[in-house]
Amino acid sequence: MRVAEDISCQELVELVTDYLEGVLSPEDDARFEEHVGTCDGCGAYLTQMRETIRLVGRLEPAHISPEADRALREAFRGFSRGNGGG
Repeated sequence: MRVAEDISCQELVELVTDYLEGVLSPEDDARFEEHVGTCDGCGAYLTQMRETIRLVGRLEPAHISPEADRALREAFRGFSRGNGGG
């Protein structure tokens, strides 16, 4: 009999940052890893997130064009206002 409830794909997406930062409870961490081990789509998503973090970790402000900087700032302002940048 299983004590922990299975994690859904949607829940995994919501927990991925906490998982990567190592702040999930041991139970949620185990549920997360069990799901990733059996769901190809979520496994690919986790791989993509890790690669994004790896690449962005090397991004320096000087590497961003003024146009991209402006677009990102506008998107974040829109996001903080609750309209998702649009």
